[in-house]
Amino acid sequence: MPVTVRIMPNTPHLVVALAYDGLCTFEFGVAVEVFGLPRPELGPDWYRFAVAALDPGPLRAMGGVRLLADGGLELLEAAGTIVIPGWRGAREPVPAILTEALRRAHARGARILSICSGAFVLAAAGLLNGRRATTHWRYAETLGDLYPAIRVAPDVLYVDEGNILTSAGSAAGIDLCLHLVRRDFGPEAANSVARRLVVQPHREGGQAQFIETPVPTAREGARLGPLLDHLRERLEEEHTLASMAERAGMSLRTFLRRFNALTGRTPGEWLLAERLARARALLESGETAVEEVATRAGFGSAATLRHHFRQRLGISPATYRARFRRSV
Repeated sequence: MPVTVRIMPNTPHLVVALAYDGLCTFEFGVAVEVFGLPRPELGPDWYRFAVAALDPGPLRAMGGVRLLADGGLELLEAAGTIVIPGWRGAREPVPAILTEALRRAHARGARILSICSGAFVLAAAGLLNGRRATTHWRYAETLGDLYPAIRVAPDVLYVDEGNILTSAGSAAGIDLCLHLVRRDFGPEAANSVARRLVVQPHREGGQAQFIETPVPTAREGARLGPLLDHLRERLEEEHTLASMAERAGMSLRTFLRRFNALTGRTPGEWLLAERLARARALLESGETAVEEVATRAGFGSAATLRHHFRQRLGISPATYRARFRRSV
């Protein structure tokens, strides 16, 4: 049974990915996987996809791959969404013919998104000036130094500035592309694509949780796994650090160290992310009153729920439900 989609009228359907000599293969593959594969289960309005070459082909991609594109930069003129899958390097010059084409596309209303170092292409085109933007944590400082007019956000997975979107490291491109599917087609479609990819449809947290975080040992997972299951089943209840440490059979100090090693977060941060995930699911699935959503997700009051929604998601629970409620 096809998933019911709710793409808004006039939403652009043609996605064009840029290809260039020295192409970042993984980032390009993300764009192809999300936007370029046929998905008959999502109905006839799914994206069309094309590849626009910056350089004469065949193009070399990382890993010894060679690529023939569908056309040149003229394809950007018809694109509703343009994907910049990485770039040759943070300090590698961006040809004027490309920056001019991107400025024209932006002026007529096309959406442009970058993955990882692709933010440097948007920056060179002047499209990030005065905006928040992100890139891989290794390049964030360089992006800010080279382009001081950009408000660099080094600790997020992606930034949505309407028609300009940027993502962090390579895998964060998946998060951003799924976010765009969610914007266009609703949560059911994004969840369907995520299931095909075998990834989470939405990740909480920022880049910091992936930097120099030790791989958890099997012992820690075995001891804390039952605790995490217990907490997920009882998010509406109050959980103190002392009660969680006691259930895990650890001293408070040991518990905090091993919890962070396993999850990359403090217990409070982990609980907040789980509660937000439950609240989103409740808001997406029906007409449950906001006060009841707050209670069932463990926030205690609608005011607290609204505070965390605005702080983490930038919108109110009511706006979130109106935007992402699942179609019947």
